[in-house]
Amino acid sequence: MKNPDHITGPAGPILEYIGLERINGPLLVVQGVKGAGFDEQVEIVTPDDKIRLGRVLSISEDVAVIEVFEGTTGLNQLTARVRFLGHPFEIAVSREELLGRVFDGLGTPLDGGPTFSEGSPRDVNGLPINPVARAYPEEFIQTGISAIDGMNTLVRGQKLPIFSGSGLSHNDLAAQIVRQARLLADDEGFAVIFAAMGVRHDEAEGFRQSFEESGVLKNVAMFLNLADDPAVERLITPRIALTAAEYLAFEQGMHVLVILTDMTNYCEALREVATSKGEIPSRKGYPGYLYSDLASLYERAGRLQNRPGSVTQIPILTMPDDDITHPIPDLTGYITEGQIVLDRTLARKAIYPPINVLPSLSRLMSDGIGPGRTREDHQNIANQLYAAYAKARQIERLASIIGEEDISATDKLYLSFAKAFEQQFLKQNDDENRTINETLDLAWQLVALLPEHELTRLKPKEIKTYGTKKGSASEDAID
Repeated sequence: MKNPDHITGPAGPILEYIGLERINGPLLVVQGVKGAGFDEQVEIVTPDDKIRLGRVLSISEDVAVIEVFEGTTGLNQLTARVRFLGHPFEIAVSREELLGRVFDGLGTPLDGGPTFSEGSPRDVNGLPINPVARAYPEEFIQTGISAIDGMNTLVRGQKLPIFSGSGLSHNDLAAQIVRQARLLADDEGFAVIFAAMGVRHDEAEGFRQSFEESGVLKNVAMFLNLADDPAVERLITPRIALTAAEYLAFEQGMHVLVILTDMTNYCEALREVATSKGEIPSRKGYPGYLYSDLASLYERAGRLQNRPGSVTQIPILTMPDDDITHPIPDLTGYITEGQIVLDRTLARKAIYPPINVLPSLSRLMSDGIGPGRTREDHQNIANQLYAAYAKARQIERLASIIGEEDISATDKLYLSFAKAFEQQFLKQNDDENRTINETLDLAWQLVALLPEHELTRLKPKEIKTYGTKKGSASEDAID
């Protein structure tokens, strides 16, 4: 290691070190470093004088470990130059240069447009929010999907993950939410930040075409980390996306929906880096700080008092082996306010989206619905749907044992209800955008298939006001 050279950067003098102690996968070890800090942004100069970005992953007395986002391929251990910039990883964003754009996982434009030139740099790790300054999430966001809007309502400032399995239609569902999500008050600014980590090229292109053809791209900013991009880049992509979301929300007063897919790829990258550092693994080989690392992302959702904007998150993750007790969904469930669960059995029935409402939950739903937000009957009709569908599933299991001919006439009505519920309420076309009133009206048509004395979760006044004649649901879905 040569003595550091003092060079002048845009923000003043910086130190440049020549030579590396060693290269270990995506990590560089630099010895003799003085004055560097944890998470500090770093530039690595390649033999052809190109710049790769990185950040300090750990620091001791005179040794710094650096993760290189663009990978370490082609670096020379003796001649590589490393510049410590004296500040955390930062990105400068502006509303005009952000929305309607497509970027890579580090915020570099992929659409041929200009790089960010306006606005002051912002730390991608975000600023800690005083819990006392947070405002409670209470406003409804309409996705146009009945299983979410009617039974697992999304609320502004909430973090509501989608738990999927490999091969299920979570990407289609994510794209549909981006195309359809809206506020009921059209006079309020709304934008979507879409961050994809480890996605295939065809998936990324499918997302872009979907948003462009539907006309929503002008209100969307896409950050794409592709499958063949360095895995370590996936650790910075969601942080850049959330930094852009916080700028739009808390400085521009917009309501921002952030979709992060696939968080499993993010966690795999975190495990890879931890293994390269030689850290002692925890559950399933993931680092022991997986919980706090995920929390540093998820807890950036919310609303602030005396600020008009909000950041709402929908993280999407694929459960390895469909195991909901796997560390990634398990820890995610502890941090977030519920979950939407995609079900392989429903997918085999050709039901899209295959949302299993029974294990799904939105813990903030009751605060975002009702009079003045959706409709006064929303909570009770949702409770009735849950109760009826849960009972129908129990009857299905009983009928599989004793035979459907030996169950009661009322039980047979529940089986008819379950078929209609799956085929009409859960099942939608990928371009079908239902309003909340259409969703609730459909729910009333379905519960009308049951005898009135079974509707124990509904008030007589609600049945009189919103109830429909028995059998008004489509018989085609029941036969």
